[in-house]
Amino acid sequence: MTTAPAEINLEQFSRLAQAIEAEVKRVIVGQDQVVRSVLICILAGRHALLEGVPGLGKTMLIKTLADALDLKFARIQFTPDLMPADITGTDILEDSEDGRSKARRFQAGPVFANLVLADEINRATPKTQSALLEAMQEKTVTVANHTYTLEAPFFVLATQNPLEMEGTYPLPEAQLDRFMFKVNLLYPSLSELVGILDRTTGAETPYAGKVADGAQVINMGKLALNTPVASHVNEYVARLVLATHPDTHDAPETVKQFVRYGASPRGAQSLILGAKINALLEGRFNVAFEDVAAVAAPALRHRLLLNFEGLAEGISPDAVIADALKSVPKTK
Repeated sequence: MTTAPAEINLEQFSRLAQAIEAEVKRVIVGQDQVVRSVLICILAGRHALLEGVPGLGKTMLIKTLADALDLKFARIQFTPDLMPADITGTDILEDSEDGRSKARRFQAGPVFANLVLADEINRATPKTQSALLEAMQEKTVTVANHTYTLEAPFFVLATQNPLEMEGTYPLPEAQLDRFMFKVNLLYPSLSELVGILDRTTGAETPYAGKVADGAQVINMGKLALNTPVASHVNEYVARLVLATHPDTHDAPETVKQFVRYGASPRGAQSLILGAKINALLEGRFNVAFEDVAAVAAPALRHRLLLNFEGLAEGISPDAVIADALKSVPKTK
């Protein structure tokens, strides 16, 4: 990784972010909001879960981001027979230099990278999925009572398929909560599908060139953390998150009727951090209410637990979040 440069300003942040998005869009057709949401997670140094049916480009998007960023990239294909040590690594015995004895040496697993693609994460057993929990939250890995620190920046971009649920293991709420955003990929429009065919069925395959490195990503994240948030915006986010809990007095009727448990404090943190980066991407060094609204769905949809009635009625978390955004006043 290159030496950390001096702190960047808003103009440099915008230029780098636009360059990253432009390189990704050389390969990925459409999905602009998806690209923006994943980029927000990367700049925040947080994790994202991408969900969509097969063939929508989830893995391609992540690999393209890895190409655009000069980061150490690792892909882990989650399967039912994947073991925790296949992710974290393990101690191995090897001969000493004189050949008379053996010594233990830690063989690092693929999680020791900057950008980790956890492909089809819900196909591995809960025991294996939990091997990522410490890495995602603490940025460390513990093997045989030894703790190893992961190199910054570190983020996990995971994918899962909402279809073909047979033989899968739904992610536990504790692990879902560690993803800053859950990003849903939608089927492309007619014009986007034509664009995909143009780019992928010819003799030349487009690719993304490297436009930023790890040190620049870290410094962009630092600028985001220093972005000011007015007290009334903080209070609005707090009221919005509390409004997703059915036992809250001001919760909208959809929440009281269809939600069993609302968003965690991590949801509020994700809202504020996502809103900060969204404001910077829009060229502003202050957070507005529209920045909160722009990231509300990906920040909260995986943190809402619907009750039986909500599941039976086919209510989507996004509909509940949209109702909360309409119901919660901006000021009080």
